[in-house]
Amino acid sequence: MSAMANVNVKETIRKYNLRLTKSLGQNFLVDNKVVDGIISASGIGREDIVIEIGPGVGSMTARLAETAGFVIAVEIDRHLIPALQDNLKEYGNVEIINEDVLKLDISDIIERTAARTGLKRVKVAANLPYYITTPIIMKLLEEEPGIGSMIFMVQKEVAARMTAAPGRKDYGALSVAVQYYSNPVRIMDVPPHCFIPQPDVDSSVIRLDVHEEPPVELKDRALFFRVVKAAFGQRRKTLLNALYNAGFFGADKEQIREILSRAGIEENRRGETLTIWQFAELSNVIAETAR
Repeated sequence: MSAMANVNVKETIRKYNLRLTKSLGQNFLVDNKVVDGIISASGIGREDIVIEIGPGVGSMTARLAETAGFVIAVEIDRHLIPALQDNLKEYGNVEIINEDVLKLDISDIIERTAARTGLKRVKVAANLPYYITTPIIMKLLEEEPGIGSMIFMVQKEVAARMTAAPGRKDYGALSVAVQYYSNPVRIMDVPPHCFIPQPDVDSSVIRLDVHEEPPVELKDRALFFRVVKAAFGQRRKTLLNALYNAGFFGADKEQIREILSRAGIEENRRGETLTIWQFAELSNVIAETAR
């Protein structure tokens, strides 16, 4: 019998008299088939260190421990730690950390764990609080180059934004940022009844396969993201007006017309129609012009 059968979320909540905190976005996954789907789609194996963010009472952590080489479970809510420790006590390959992942030095933890276990590959699995999904994902993508892939439970509309193609209404700055760092794959949709308590929205499981090298070459990465932000900051405006209003190095509209022309982009296009390669070309031309 799998340890998954031994981690009963409802019984654990009753046993420890847990009061789930709405402010922390606590919605515990209770559908074993969904957990199986996440584990299967993650590609996690015995050669992997897995960082699980938001383990709750350990229902998915137990499955990860059975599948991975080592699991680092990061839980912010100290009230859940006794239940988490109890439910995972039979596993010697799990470390529980009671911290806010946004304040954690993940690189240091990975380095120490790799030295101790001899494992080199790193993956992330998480059922994220929906109010803080984007900051956590972007921290991991921007600051942790050693992570190979990540699989998340997120709000359905956020998954749609991450995977959206140019020209779609969901396509925006988040789409470009996630696709710059990774290849996002939408795995499955998950209805509210699969959680305790039930969230007010539908959810999706998404896997981000992190690029070893970004798909585009940039002269200035910070400038690239400034251009993307400016283009989507005023979605209904043309690129000419959006870039002019953003005030890039004090350029007037004629200079911006010239920049767009050099980048091969019509001035009346909107940011939502540009591919990541066109954003790269545009930012590179701006970088050259600003010298």
